[in-house]
Amino acid sequence: MEAMVAPGEVLMSQAIQPAHADSRGELSAGQLLKWMDTTACLAAEKHAGISCVTASMDDILFEDTARIGQIITIRAKVTRAFSTSMEISIKVIVQDKFTGTEKLLCVAFSTFVAKPVGKEKVHLKPVPLQTEQDQVEHSLASERRKVRLQHENTFNNIMKESGRFDDPICNGEEGTATTMGTSVQSIELVLPPHANHHGNTFGGQIMAWMETVATISASRLCHGHPFLKSVDMFKFRGPSAVGDRLVFNAIVNNTFQNSVEVGVRVEAFDCQEWAEGRGRHINSAFLIYNAVDDQEEAIIFPRIQPISKDDVRRYQGAIARRRIRLGRKYVISHKKEVPLNTQWDISKKGSLSNANVEALKNLASKSGWEITTTLEKIKIYTLEEQDAISVKVEKRVGSPAHTAYHLLSDFTMRPLWDPHYISCEVIDQVSEDDLIYHVTCSVANGDKPRDFVVLVSRRKPLNDDNTYTVAVKSVSLSSVPPYPQYIRSEVICAGFLIQAVDSSSCTVAYLNQMSDSILPYFAGNIGGWSKSIEEAAAACIKFIENAAHDGLKSVL
Repeated sequence: MEAMVAPGEVLMSQAIQPAHADSRGELSAGQLLKWMDTTACLAAEKHAGISCVTASMDDILFEDTARIGQIITIRAKVTRAFSTSMEISIKVIVQDKFTGTEKLLCVAFSTFVAKPVGKEKVHLKPVPLQTEQDQVEHSLASERRKVRLQHENTFNNIMKESGRFDDPICNGEEGTATTMGTSVQSIELVLPPHANHHGNTFGGQIMAWMETVATISASRLCHGHPFLKSVDMFKFRGPSAVGDRLVFNAIVNNTFQNSVEVGVRVEAFDCQEWAEGRGRHINSAFLIYNAVDDQEEAIIFPRIQPISKDDVRRYQGAIARRRIRLGRKYVISHKKEVPLNTQWDISKKGSLSNANVEALKNLASKSGWEITTTLEKIKIYTLEEQDAISVKVEKRVGSPAHTAYHLLSDFTMRPLWDPHYISCEVIDQVSEDDLIYHVTCSVANGDKPRDFVVLVSRRKPLNDDNTYTVAVKSVSLSSVPPYPQYIRSEVICAGFLIQAVDSSSCTVAYLNQMSDSILPYFAGNIGGWSKSIEEAAAACIKFIENAAHDGLKSVL
């Protein structure tokens, strides 16, 4: 393994011993959180030159697991310094010492605050930017900070909307469960070994204790082996110290197919507060678990049936947090896109076109779609899979299905209603039902505008079907190479499914399995801090209905 340490970087290596592992021989997530927090704190203090404390830890997604005997390496580095706070990037690699193979375990970002000495004000020095990657992370740190600062407002706004959600749970539905038996309480007395070098309870230790009670709570619902898959932002609200009693309360909030969200609240009591029953709320976090049974098969969690008013609040809160989490994935992870490069071959046009249509239908038929927004005539769903996020927008349109099909399958009309599309030009009419377009889109996140080369495959209903299909997928053409003024981007799988409701109305479903190049246009909307999808959907409905009312229907 490369052991070089860059300026401003801190490196920790640990051999995983049995004491660090859980009952399945895998590294305990709580132990890993302690190591990550320690390394990040030391990186922050290396830059600041004074003591620093953990303010928050962003979403953490665990990509893999580590086992006894393997080596963990944690790299922590300050990506950007603000006036008194710093963002620290944390990268965790696991190495098998017998084969030498390395895997990425997780990437995380935490925020540390510098503690002033006496009455002296803190003014942190800027982070030196030595590489292109340093420049990228420095720029993205500002975006991630905006997401953190607006998180609470975003959550509150989504919760206000939640009363309008069409709740998919029905009273008495079979296979549902309540969260009544998942409540767990535990207490810890803070001793000197639990304190950091400032005398306060070590933030990583608190995270580890929270993970322990959350795991117990999740196990009571799945009756299997839960393992931590991701963390939805730890936020430290106040300090605690040696001698404090920390009370941890955990309960399941909601389930999403193969995952479960557990909420944990931490209250601290000094000796007098303990006698008076008056605690300080110092931390809350939401931990997301997957689970396996004794045969290592994935467990599907039962749907949750909210019973009490508090159940409903926690149930809806989990939906809101999941929505924000999906939207944050683009800003937090910033994974570079790997081009798909499906080469267009005219001799295989039939198979490529059919594969395009089948991919869209398969995406629509997947289980696990979760509703995130319900407005008049518009519903928005998301589907979170292992390596992909997909969006489905359902619209009720007061126009015949064949009219909507005609308008939506002609992509030259798309810029008339979709604000993301600047132009859409036909490159090649392969057949009556298959066309290749060059699409240019608006600027997203301050980058250059993006362009796409897409195959659009259209299908009218067959005898045993009533669905009109317009499928979209990127293809590569040597005659349309990437242009320097655009970022060449790709559509993995997208399109429209149109079904007649009656002779004068239809349902239009727009689906998109999002690539990293598409996600900037959707992230804010999924996350709850923009309305671009709703605005585009409303404009689409208006465009189709106006066209029908203006007499286009009689021409079709």
